[in-house]
Amino acid sequence: MNTRTSRTVVAAALVLGIAAGPAAPALAAPGTPSATGPTSATTQRAVTGQAPDARALRCALAGLPKDDATAALVRVSGSGGTWRGSAGVHDLVSGRPADPEGRFRAGSVTKVFTAAVVLQLAGEGRIGLDAPVRRYLPDLIPAAYGKVTVRQLLDHTSGIPSVGGGGDLEDWYAHRFDLHDPVRTVREATSREPDFVPGTQQHYDNIGYTVAGLLIERVTGDTYTSQVSRRVLEPLHLRDTYFPGADPAIRGPHNRGYQIFGADELRDVTVWGATDAWAAGDLISTTADLERFTRALFGGRVVRAPLLEAMFTLPDASVHEYGTGKPAAYSAGLSVMRLGGRDVWGKTGGRWGYNTVMAATRDLSRTLVYSVNSTDAKGEGMNPTALGIVVAAFGAPSA
Repeated sequence: MNTRTSRTVVAAALVLGIAAGPAAPALAAPGTPSATGPTSATTQRAVTGQAPDARALRCALAGLPKDDATAALVRVSGSGGTWRGSAGVHDLVSGRPADPEGRFRAGSVTKVFTAAVVLQLAGEGRIGLDAPVRRYLPDLIPAAYGKVTVRQLLDHTSGIPSVGGGGDLEDWYAHRFDLHDPVRTVREATSREPDFVPGTQQHYDNIGYTVAGLLIERVTGDTYTSQVSRRVLEPLHLRDTYFPGADPAIRGPHNRGYQIFGADELRDVTVWGATDAWAAGDLISTTADLERFTRALFGGRVVRAPLLEAMFTLPDASVHEYGTGKPAAYSAGLSVMRLGGRDVWGKTGGRWGYNTVMAATRDLSRTLVYSVNSTDAKGEGMNPTALGIVVAAFGAPSA
């Protein structure tokens, strides 16, 4: 739907949504442990055996829909018990409650699935993680990028430059149904000078995973989507997770996504093509499926040891973030943050109208999956509602 909505109508819709939808998140089924310990979202810690702080989680979801988000779906689990919550509305027109089982665009969480398949192929001896990518894709990767390894694709240290990121939001919206060819994208990127010598810096972007998707296809002689489905989705029974291909819609039950344009306009951006992201960000899923995937992945049932360690190992300490000098924070498929005194590994994802997280402590004593229908899903910094959920689940970021 392409509607232009004034600030007055937006405000009215939000009020309608609050009146029609639940004021607080729906809780888990009977038998879910009640909250124990601290109730402040800023002091909640993910301690082994401690129940999720239900009060802090309710507080994080309270008041939806609001300016930064129209809905949120949350699942927290671990050794201390589980918590399920949803808040906000399915859409701003009807104002009916958000569907807690709804599908959503998972964005860059797709990269975790892509990395897992590459690591599986490495475990089968069909790919060498420290082998040059050009060995497998000689017709696509030019000699200038001949030293880029498969591992460097996965941990964002390849030096291959970004492409396709220009234009403002209106430009993106005008071209939301454009179809993108991953081979053409890679050719465009590798026709440019490298951002840096491979392996010396880290630059998070989609390009490495676009190459990785093509690598999967070349090595297996099969499509990327078929390989991920056969190797991950089907064995784990992730029945509500799929790749949309050229279809810009979300199939099945889902909550509408909205995006702020300018200062006073909110548009429904639910229907938006994702071929620009492909193996780096086009996955559609649910919180239940991503929770199951997280537990299986961290538990060694998707990628076997010792290759699983690549997902929990950062580049050498000498490698820093390109352009900022900050320490590298991305491994093969995942990233790490210190929260509540513990290392939390996971992946964020953002497509217009939707923000997603899958995250857990390494020992699975606490896991978190959420979908937040953010109205600025690709904005600077973390969405306030999403940040509140993370802090309630794991604790405040460590200094």
